[in-house]
Amino acid sequence: MVMQTEKSNSLAPFLILTFIYFIVGFMTTINGQLQGPLKIAFLADATGLKNTLTTLISFFFFLGYLLNSRLGGKWINSRGYKTALMRALVIMIAGLLMYFLSSLFAMYYGDTGIRIPSGSIAYGYLIFLSGAYLMGTSAAILQVVINPYIAAYEVRGTQPVQRVNIVCAVNSFGTTIAPFFVTGVMFAGVAPADLQASQLTLPFMLIALCVTLTALITRRLNLPDLQATRAEEGEKLERSVWSFRHFALGAVAIFFYVGGEVAIGVNVNLHAMEIGSDPALPATLYWGGMMIGRIVSGFLSKISPRIQLTVSTISAALLILVAVFSNNLWILVSVGLCHSVMWGCIFTLSVHGLQKYTSKASGVFMMSVFGGAVFPVLQGFLADILGSWQWTWLIVVVCELVMLYYALWGSQVKEAECLNVN
Repeated sequence: MVMQTEKSNSLAPFLILTFIYFIVGFMTTINGQLQGPLKIAFLADATGLKNTLTTLISFFFFLGYLLNSRLGGKWINSRGYKTALMRALVIMIAGLLMYFLSSLFAMYYGDTGIRIPSGSIAYGYLIFLSGAYLMGTSAAILQVVINPYIAAYEVRGTQPVQRVNIVCAVNSFGTTIAPFFVTGVMFAGVAPADLQASQLTLPFMLIALCVTLTALITRRLNLPDLQATRAEEGEKLERSVWSFRHFALGAVAIFFYVGGEVAIGVNVNLHAMEIGSDPALPATLYWGGMMIGRIVSGFLSKISPRIQLTVSTISAALLILVAVFSNNLWILVSVGLCHSVMWGCIFTLSVHGLQKYTSKASGVFMMSVFGGAVFPVLQGFLADILGSWQWTWLIVVVCELVMLYYALWGSQVKEAECLNVN
């Protein structure tokens, strides 16, 4: 890589980007975990559409991925990685301030809202949705920056897929502890019926201060630019990133991957409630399994990403089939161990050989994360039709088979095609 000689072994950029990736995972899960409490705090008067309105929190979050992921690639090409990173952090701070404003508005104007046929929607909730959109936008751009940078920034004794899996493990740690932060810090000791949006004021202000401090440290950090992974300012790219078959199919694979990953993460609790099991523990074990799997995968430097993806998708499909026919949620949540390596493998295989197209490809790639908003809703629709969640998990089996196809055939790329990118 250009401009990566004597500084290639410095751990500082790797560590700060890993911590920011932790924040992304933490805030992504916080956003989802707040659906239940905010349903009580903001939507008490929206009787007829309460569940639909509640899911808008996740929808607006992932909408930020769909609409704004490509901004990251554009900023990297025009201004470099560090500038794009700083802008994304500023957007995250703005999103947190909108969350803060939402709870503050509820404290003083909690009774005001928009009238709908089945009740009313508090204005504070609409402010929160705008914050969710900004948070999703920030998370998308941060991943557009961090994924290719981590893959290309050489750290002695590691390979790209190994580094990506390490930061993903830290990201999973954030997703694992976030539910406990919501229940043990934000709403500690409060009965569900007594939940108030005003309780979010202090936690979100403290998180905003933490992110601001991280941004200030990052601003002073020497973050070497990786010229060979992006186009130079003013340089026109001769080809569309979609012309690279292995990348285009990788974007499809990540759409199905995120859809399957999020479907289990957000819907397994609903299945647990259906069969009278503990609704909180399954999701915690699932995300915790992903964290453990990513930690272990960080040591698999000798195994290629294609082999890792092949083994993990086959294993996941078999586990899900056993879980479906036995109606056993504990087997289902063990799929988290398999899902743990898939993101890093698919991303590494997708951007192989793209060189100056890498940053733009990363922006387009992140748009596929919108699968996380599509498949859980589709699964819920099937659960309503079938009257049970048990057979809906076959949707995730389809996702595994799409990724298996990518591992075996879709990710193959001729080296001659990569050389033509120069």
